Amino acid sequence: MTSATEYDLATKDLDPPLAVVDLAAFDANAGDLHRRAAGKPIRVVSKSVRCRALLERVLAMPGFEGLMCYSLAEAIWHVEQGTTDDVVVAYPTADHEALRRLAASDRARASITIMVDSAAHLDLVDAALGHGHPEIRVCLELDASWRPLPGVHVGTRRSPIFTPKQATAFARQIVARPGFRLVGVMAYEGQIAGLGDKAGARLNQLVIGWMQRRSAAELNRRRGEVVRAVEAVTPLEFVNGGGTGSIESTGADAVVTEIAAGSGLIGPTLFDGYTKFTPRPAALFALPVVRRPTRKIATLYSGGYIASGPTGPSRQPTPYLPTGLKFLGFEGAGEVQTPVTGRAARTLSLGDRVWLRHAKAGELAERFTHYHLVMGDRVERTVPTYRGEHQNFG
Repeated sequence: MTSATEYDLATKDLDPPLAVVDLAAFDANAGDLHRRAAGKPIRVVSKSVRCRALLERVLAMPGFEGLMCYSLAEAIWHVEQGTTDDVVVAYPTADHEALRRLAASDRARASITIMVDSAAHLDLVDAALGHGHPEIRVCLELDASWRPLPGVHVGTRRSPIFTPKQATAFARQIVARPGFRLVGVMAYEGQIAGLGDKAGARLNQLVIGWMQRRSAAELNRRRGEVVRAVEAVTPLEFVNGGGTGSIESTGADAVVTEIAAGSGLIGPTLFDGYTKFTPRPAALFALPVVRRPTRKIATLYSGGYIASGPTGPSRQPTPYLPTGLKFLGFEGAGEVQTPVTGRAARTLSLGDRVWLRHAKAGELAERFTHYHLVMGDRVERTVPTYRGEHQNFG
């Protein structure tokens, strides 16, 4: 682990707030993802990185092929920039302008696959482009949630397609519609990939582990049935599944041809809670001490970078270096100031830096226009995030 002293030395000529990516940690995390995938290619989830230079870095490594973007406009931008010629857009789009840009570009249409889960999505594309539009590559999304009992839904709320019968019916609709080509199936098992199994009390850990094993077994059976049913309608180029937290169980499914992952490259705090892997913290941000209201408290400038999702302590950033710091419970991480306490707070002076970690992987890039890429005690180079390239995809 790189020390606070090394990060301080590397960035000594830069004024905080600032953000760094530890390249040794980033590369080690990429190697671990590759190892865990056991030979299946990993499609890099761009929203977990949001920095073109880092996406290009990982795509040049063994075992990583293509991007999974969160926005069609983002996907088009990456194709235009030459980041990759293989992009799946993970979420359905209602962006008419982006759809028109997609239809107008032979290169983009050959490179980008958009997500659909109902005939209404096909209707929306037709409404944006008009009938007789060029062929658009589409991927059918299967709901990967676990439904052990009627009315019980464990997982993210995504596609209405759950059964092989529903998938077959929709696949036939796609094939019958001019202007569309069905090339893939995707299923994101958020209740496994995005839920740590070692957080909380021992009973909670046991329940989560039991749920994830049962859910993975059910999904692998059902996903196989869905893929075979869809391939009876039309050949598929890819079957995508998983996430950083479910690489092993997803990769064990014989019908899955590629695994999506991204957060494991960055190692945010929400991914500290898994038993199967431990990513190294790769992205950090530094805040300066600007006040000493008491001997036991140091107040940092800014810092209220709260992650999306259900609100609560898990979505706050976490003081990382120097060790032994914590937030005040009644104030937390604030918009313009963040007090910290703990043994290390007594040694901090005005202008000193405190290094923190974000709860989620990609959202830190929305706060900073540049990442300083650090190797040991030096900045190797400084690169723009999406925001630094004047890109905001929502």
